[in-house]
Amino acid sequence: MPEADPKRPGRLRHSTGSKYEFQFGYSRAVRHGNVIRIAGTAGLGEGGTVVSDDVVEQMRRALQIMKEALADLGGTFEDVIMTRLYVADDRDIESVAIIHGETFRDIRPASTIVTVGFIDPRILVEIEAEAVIGPAQ
Repeated sequence: MPEADPKRPGRLRHSTGSKYEFQFGYSRAVRHGNVIRIAGTAGLGEGGTVVSDDVVEQMRRALQIMKEALADLGGTFEDVIMTRLYVADDRDIESVAIIHGETFRDIRPASTIVTVGFIDPRILVEIEAEAVIGPAQ
């Protein structure tokens, strides 16, 4: 269930309950009006631990977390207009791109993929997204 932001009418927040959301002061996803923004999402399981040392499994889990956040805020993958993918090892770009394609091939949002370093070296990939609910004008 999304949480209304009492200081900002029209803004809804989605939380996964991660200790980092409270500690760092952020939400997994925020909807303001018809726009949803999803923060960088890694393939974490319960308790905030990395689900696997396999980049494909991490990507699939990150997409599942993203799908749940979108649904909670009234959206779907169909509403996504932009994704950004962050990969620890450039040798994993093709694998990550294939999994991205399984979800977004027919939607075709604008997308960026870059190689980065993560705070937790067990994280191999993160994805963030922007979605707009409703028809394009």
